Amino acid sequence: MSVDGEVRRVTDQADEPGWEVDPDDEWGVAVITTVGRQLKLRREAKGLRAAEFAEEVGYGEDLVYKVEGGKRIPRPEFLDRADAVLGAGGLLSAMKEDVARVRYPKKVRDLAQMEARAVELQLYDPLNIHGLLQTPEYARGLLLMRRPAYTEDEVERFIAARVARKSVFERNPVPELSFVLEEWTLRRPLGGKALLHRQLEHLLEMGRLRNVELQVMPLDREEHAGLAGGIEVLKFGDGSVVGRSSAVANGRPVTEPRQLRILELRYGIIRAQALTPRESTAFIEQLLGET
Repeated sequence: MSVDGEVRRVTDQADEPGWEVDPDDEWGVAVITTVGRQLKLRREAKGLRAAEFAEEVGYGEDLVYKVEGGKRIPRPEFLDRADAVLGAGGLLSAMKEDVARVRYPKKVRDLAQMEARAVELQLYDPLNIHGLLQTPEYARGLLLMRRPAYTEDEVERFIAARVARKSVFERNPVPELSFVLEEWTLRRPLGGKALLHRQLEHLLEMGRLRNVELQVMPLDREEHAGLAGGIEVLKFGDGSVVGRSSAVANGRPVTEPRQLRILELRYGIIRAQALTPRESTAFIEQLLGET
């Protein structure tokens, strides 16, 4: 019997819905351990064995043990069904917000937290359309090309994290965002022409936002200051700055003035070498017409 009166298929171990916990993510481990402990205490207080509870919520017994043991990140619907079965009055469902954040890889979560505080972002990716500008469909196409291949769970987690980071565009007050895109990333039909066509449309939509500037670095440029790798410079309301580049400090975030000066100098030259925002918009419109 299930919580909504329908017969549900009990999932087996190979098809368990949930995500693995990163053992190096101390905060994530603490959150999932707390959620698992609460589930187990409420299940035992209700007098249900793990197998009986698993049948009630419609998931495998093995998943129940893993969630209760803090080894597996439960999906939102698992918490909703557990809340109903155990009569938790919404307390288990309320944990979905913290659990959702744990789903995202720690390095992505840390980056999203910095982006959420920044008042200005300067971003250059020489290999791909920047993640903040990717549509979910285009992002999925890129992730599925990775070798060795990501699992479906990993693909889903990365996409969810990338979508969540886009809240930076919805903040009030909004930050100033500057992107420099390589022409070749706008031409190569990764994932198929249909995905690229929608991606180019999305870029034009984003470029219309008053706080967003998109610039394209053409292939025919004879000088390019960005050959050493991507650049991220995040500036905050208190005047502090954090930068990151594969060419500086092995890609670790840096705050030292000399290193930041190098990144800002390179980014400034890259912007000067690229097409202007107006020229870039016209260029993307032309590519869209060709796609």
